[in-house]
Amino acid sequence: MGAVVILLIIIGLLVIMGIAIYNSLVVLRNRCDNAWAQVDVQLRRRYDLIPNLVETVKGYAKHEREVFEKVTEARAKAINAQTVKEHGEAENMLTGALKSLFAVVENYPELKANQNFLLLQEELAGTESKIAYARQFYNDTVMKFNMKQQVFPSNIIANLFGFKPREYFEIEEPEARGPVKVSF
Repeated sequence: MGAVVILLIIIGLLVIMGIAIYNSLVVLRNRCDNAWAQVDVQLRRRYDLIPNLVETVKGYAKHEREVFEKVTEARAKAINAQTVKEHGEAENMLTGALKSLFAVVENYPELKANQNFLLLQEELAGTESKIAYARQFYNDTVMKFNMKQQVFPSNIIANLFGFKPREYFEIEEPEARGPVKVSF
């Protein structure tokens, strides 16, 4: 009789521990989803600023059509990206296109002094900082979630219930690792 009670207590503790591990995995998965949503908010804000920036520059640099097309194409790819990896690749392309756009601006001193352009430039710089913070927070959350799935005994629960590791939001191009330069 005493052995049965001890066995039931051990089984009960194992069940409670399994439930606690499962719940912690669910919490971390939801935090990953929330962190990605925050990244997405900042990326959308960036995408919304870009057409205004392009239009402002177009008014001064009408013959720079190729640069405008690259920025527009890169923005469209970034907006339509589905996975974290696709977003990373699209962001690399968009960053390069924006660098080209700001290089064009160097040739137009009156544009650099334009109040609308300066406000858009300042807003884009602030958005870039917010994107960097959101990306860091997302990657930290993904690291915690992925580690939780790899350590014993939570790896058993994770495999049993089909939890999958998340991708980091990484920038692959070394030159894109820095912020977009928006000051002149």
